[in-house]
Amino acid sequence: MLPQIPKLKHLDSGNFFILAGPCAVEGREMAMDIAAELVEISNRLQIPLVFKGSYRKANRSRLDSFTGIGDEKALAILAEIGEKYGIPTVTDIHESAEAAIAAQYVDVLQIPAFLFRQTDLLVAASKTGKWINIKKGQFAAAGAMKHAMQKCLDSGNNNIILTDRGNTFGYQDLVVDFRNIPEMKKFGAPVVMDITHSLQQPNQESGVTGGKPELIETIASAAIAVGADGLFVETHPNPATAKSDGANMLKLDLLPGLLEKLLRIHRAIKA
Repeated sequence: MLPQIPKLKHLDSGNFFILAGPCAVEGREMAMDIAAELVEISNRLQIPLVFKGSYRKANRSRLDSFTGIGDEKALAILAEIGEKYGIPTVTDIHESAEAAIAAQYVDVLQIPAFLFRQTDLLVAASKTGKWINIKKGQFAAAGAMKHAMQKCLDSGNNNIILTDRGNTFGYQDLVVDFRNIPEMKKFGAPVVMDITHSLQQPNQESGVTGGKPELIETIASAAIAVGADGLFVETHPNPATAKSDGANMLKLDLLPGLLEKLLRIHRAIKA
């Protein structure tokens, strides 16, 4: 199922879609360069693209962690990317008051996994009329997502995407239960697998989240094989220098090869 988001290209390609971009908007040049590369990949492979970038990182472990370059500045960059390339954009919001502000700049509002039960946040996002990407809590079963989705529907918004990002396994690791994808598809919304955050190793003693990016292809392949409609992937030209979540991001030059492999899996499943 492909969400009918305005500006979403390649609607008739029959392929899965991607929400892709850096973890955070670190600056205009960096974001524009990544967007240009993603648009080229999207056009060449006929894979619909939603550009992702957080305008502010609110859930950092340490006070000295990078949180952003300024809300309005980062949001304006997202809006510029959407206008220049004619693609939809997505960013995450953390408080109800942010919904109406971010909605002026982006096409999709993302509800972080830790906050998917926050009624006021879901209602505020719904009332903007924008598409809403709800991430499943790391602590929750797939069935819990129908209640989060229902809050949006009851608030007058049926433009909903559901995203899995793994489940907490012990104190410092996540695992992916691929039963979540077909379970959430029963609710009638497009279902996405977050193939980078699901490989995080959170709550490290250093206060910096770890990860296992070498398993991104494994998670992505399995997700497509069991019917995910889309993939969420954070990517950066040099994850080692990224200011946020570099430990689990995909190096940008590896993305085309990965997507080509996934398209072959997708075609085989469809056949």
